Amino acid sequence: MGALGGLRQDLFHDAFAYRPLAPLAGDGPLIRRLPARIRRYAAWTPHAVVAAGALLVLLIGASTTSGAFGLVLLVLTAVPAATVLMTLVRPVLAFWASLATTPFLAVLAGTWGEWPWAPATIASHLAVLTVVAARTRPRAAFWMWLLTGTYGLFAESVLGRGYPGATAPLMFVAAVALLVVALAQVRRDAEREVAAQQSVTAVERDRRTLLEERTTIARELHDVVAHHMSVVAIQAEAAPYRVENPPPELEQAFVTIRENAVAALTELRRVLGVVRAEDYEAPDAPQPTLADLDGLLGNVRDAGLEVGLAVTGAVRPLPPGVELSAYRIVQEALSNALRHAPGASAKVEVSYVLGGLGVRVVNGPVRGLVKPARHPVDSPGRGLRPPLSTGTGHGLTGMRERVSMLNGEMTTGPTEDGGYEVAVFLPVVREETA
Repeated sequence: MGALGGLRQDLFHDAFAYRPLAPLAGDGPLIRRLPARIRRYAAWTPHAVVAAGALLVLLIGASTTSGAFGLVLLVLTAVPAATVLMTLVRPVLAFWASLATTPFLAVLAGTWGEWPWAPATIASHLAVLTVVAARTRPRAAFWMWLLTGTYGLFAESVLGRGYPGATAPLMFVAAVALLVVALAQVRRDAEREVAAQQSVTAVERDRRTLLEERTTIARELHDVVAHHMSVVAIQAEAAPYRVENPPPELEQAFVTIRENAVAALTELRRVLGVVRAEDYEAPDAPQPTLADLDGLLGNVRDAGLEVGLAVTGAVRPLPPGVELSAYRIVQEALSNALRHAPGASAKVEVSYVLGGLGVRVVNGPVRGLVKPARHPVDSPGRGLRPPLSTGTGHGLTGMRERVSMLNGEMTTGPTEDGGYEVAVFLPVVREETA
């Protein structure tokens, strides 16, 4: 029932469907290699192939028709060519038109030896079968091939007057052509599915990378927040002892503050347990700050990267989250320079400005290369040891997440001398720096 339903849908319900043949995509693998002035014409290659097939059918009809002149010759040559051209706009109707006109053209040409086929109709029907099979599903091509064989054998046995026809050779050649078309369609569909799966995989990989970076940032900020909450709890517990004979209302207020701080610490530990990876180990040392940049640069120099540090502005303490993010951004930028710009020198600039902190990391061009150094996020390393990092190694993605968390701004890109630059501004609210 399913097969018969497919037959009705493909060859009867959609028989008069208007389906113009679309030009080739301009970004195809073959068209991309052509010159620009030829590329726009190459998109119409399928239409040119069908037109060439119609012209070939026309020439076959004119060369094999003997004793026909005038209107008869025009009909014998033009009708098969027209059915081939019809596949450009109404492919299924072209198949039915080719079958329907075959016996009339055979009678008109007097080719009883090849009944119900004439040389022109054989060529046109093969062309129609091939084009329609390429424009429809393999199931429709099988039904067309089966109907052609049934029609040809019936015409030979019932209406052929005992003459052997050309149905068997036609069916063999048509089967080979349809098999080739079906294999090409299967391969094309498989390539599309693979491309779609690769696109989905790339999206999922980017999403997983983003989640990993956010998880890393959450784990690091847990220590900062937990420290502040612990200070709040300790101060709330000690505050009543700093005042002689505090009123009961004040004591109860401090008790409530301490209880809320302890509850918040408990919830923070639970959240950390949710985002902690299976192989995560809590760091023994406190989270780094900008005061630890000298140690970071020392590790980088030991790894083979010549790097300098310039600090401008009035150095002042910043919120722990800002200092931690600035440190991690410098760390990741230098790691990228080690991996993707071997042999280049780097410079770190830290600017304490009004309203925030500016960080700029720039490396020079790669020695021995002419084109600018690039920092692909997920490119493999070059064999140089990067500085110790607790991040996931996703480069620019992690930097952007840290900057976005602090409502900052970040710009990246190649420099004029062929190097690469990472510039970040992290805003700092004035009350936080007090």
